[in-house]
Amino acid sequence: MEKTVSRGLLVIYLVILIWFVLFKLTFSIPSLLAGANRTLNLIPFAAPAIKNGRVNYGEMIMNCVIFIPFGLLLSASFKKAKFLPKLGFILAFSFIVELLQYIFGIGATDITDLITNTLGGFLGLQLYDLSNKYISSKNLDRAIIVIGILLLLASLFMRFIFIILR
Repeated sequence: MEKTVSRGLLVIYLVILIWFVLFKLTFSIPSLLAGANRTLNLIPFAAPAIKNGRVNYGEMIMNCVIFIPFGLLLSASFKKAKFLPKLGFILAFSFIVELLQYIFGIGATDITDLITNTLGGFLGLQLYDLSNKYISSKNLDRAIIVIGILLLLASLFMRFIFIILR
């Protein structure tokens, strides 16, 4: 049962992640494409955003944090898979998302994003493995599922409130 729920949650998470990264949480694809901006940065950590004369690492940290659940849900959903194939899947997913951003001109394609996204997934995989040493797999999976569902509901509620308050 936990495996089915965690895989369903993983699919929902990936859909929301794609919506977040590619479509910037918008419902209007034409308006997204109207502001098309195709940029490519292949130099890692070369151009962090500068705000008020100071380097802003917030986007890099957010990219890392937003991919941590990917590693957790992947570990909960596919226990028999080894670490490296799961990490490779996270890397491939992030690469495809960055490539699609470039192809459609809907965001900045940046090697730093690829690195920080993969680092976040890596941290999620490691967090699951570390937690699994102290918590039974069944209890850990249940905790991930409950927290995941609560976060999903909270984010949907916040999005709903944001739409109403517009």
